[in-house]
Amino acid sequence: MDKHTFFNVGDYFLDRNIRQGRGHKVAIYTEKRSYSYNEIQEMANKTGNALRNLGLGIDDRLMMLMFDEPQFYAVFWGAAKIGAVPIPVNTMLTSDDYEYLLNDSRAKALAISEELVPLISKIKGDLPYLRDMIVFTEDEAQVPFKHKVNNAPSTLKTEFTTKDDVGFWLYSSGSTGPPKGTVHSHYSPVCASENFAKKVLMLTEDDICFSAARLFFAYGIGNGMFFPMSVGASAVLNRSRPTPESVFNHLKRFRPTVFFGVPTLYGQMLEYKERQDKEMGVKPDPDGDHELSSVRICVSAGEALPEEIYYRWKKRFGVDILDGIGSTEMLHIFVSNQPGDIKPGSTGKPVPGYELKIVDDDGQEVPCGEIGTLLVKGHSAAQHYWRNMGKTRLTMKGEWLNTGDKYYVDEEGYFWCAGRSDDMIKVGGIWVSPVEVEGCLLQHPAVLECAVVGHPDAKGLIKPKAFVVLKNGYTGSEDLIGELKKWTLERLAKYKYPRWIEIVSELPKNATGKIQRFKLREKGEKLANALSAK
Repeated sequence: MDKHTFFNVGDYFLDRNIRQGRGHKVAIYTEKRSYSYNEIQEMANKTGNALRNLGLGIDDRLMMLMFDEPQFYAVFWGAAKIGAVPIPVNTMLTSDDYEYLLNDSRAKALAISEELVPLISKIKGDLPYLRDMIVFTEDEAQVPFKHKVNNAPSTLKTEFTTKDDVGFWLYSSGSTGPPKGTVHSHYSPVCASENFAKKVLMLTEDDICFSAARLFFAYGIGNGMFFPMSVGASAVLNRSRPTPESVFNHLKRFRPTVFFGVPTLYGQMLEYKERQDKEMGVKPDPDGDHELSSVRICVSAGEALPEEIYYRWKKRFGVDILDGIGSTEMLHIFVSNQPGDIKPGSTGKPVPGYELKIVDDDGQEVPCGEIGTLLVKGHSAAQHYWRNMGKTRLTMKGEWLNTGDKYYVDEEGYFWCAGRSDDMIKVGGIWVSPVEVEGCLLQHPAVLECAVVGHPDAKGLIKPKAFVVLKNGYTGSEDLIGELKKWTLERLAKYKYPRWIEIVSELPKNATGKIQRFKLREKGEKLANALSAK
């Protein structure tokens, strides 16, 4: 494809399906109703025209703080078709986080679900770039934008863009500093869809995709929007929090064929069903009729899937889970187990369309079985980090992207995760910065010093654990530990709070006084190994 040839991500994923005769096919299932491709196109076109009337145009940024609902599609595709740049962001952050994101991105407009408006109202600082806030209820936009949409034409002239134009951003957290705007081209999601959706999942227009991971994640937006629309398939949207109960209800009602989750959720769902089975005194039949009997394959990403969960899931439901690894920078999964080729505990093999290599600190490839840093190459890669040239150069080395993950490959070609090269913690598929949690704890009057690391729970899933040194005059107790947990819960997103807090007399440090978190992680691993040995 010539770099000067017209290509628009909204035209490809939405309008192309209409041209190919899928206009009346269901694009989205929700609890209230279903939406056809024709209806989504009309919503997107009207929204795009209304955004133009607000003064948004090519390269203008539009932040999206929205739940998983059809309006998300309408805003994203409507913005993309007029050449604006949609930026979906995490709906589970704090007011301070949103102040930073709005100012860092210089977004001119904010599309927001009604329930989240109080978080923006609490912002105390200035928002010098934000001009308009568009509020969406569960069914439609609020006045006055509603009038602009209702009166807007249902046809939309698509802006001339090319595959290399900036299509959208996603924010990615790193090991240090604030979140980074990860800039993707119009063509990135086409590559991710061709590589994983079509060549690994073998998606067709007959599939129904259901993703527990939300649309603001790179993983979720692939699962719930790019992938199904790349083949004219359907997606199930769950606006509510993905609890085991709500997920099972959606599985039972909509009968999807592909389900996407994260290890934490798979573990919670197993516990939920096993408890139900025990209470009802029934013996589950994986070959019988159950909530997942319509599902042909499950997918897991975000963190390593414990072998135990894979085997329990397969035994309970009779469905394989494909574990893989992706990133915001690569947009989706680039290493994965594949149908008929699963090695539980491993991350699998390279997804078609991607090249991988494992290198040492000098950039030289390491021998088979030796741990090194995982690099990946593929056309779904981001262009750069917004306003962060230093991090761009460190991470995006020519055609290769440094994942920051430590890996080794075995003699059969399966890749095995050996941990992160930094101190970031991944909880339920979401990165958590230990520095942020530590900063919150240090605001408590009893805390002198603290360090936060990842620690495995009883199921082998990683959660934050805090080691705390108290100030003089304070004594460690269960009441104080409970108070510290409550303190963080009230000030941070829920998934970030430390599940365990251990009071210690001092923290391990190097000669320059820097806390050595790896020693605390090793301490936790030894304790976990000792307990499992018993």
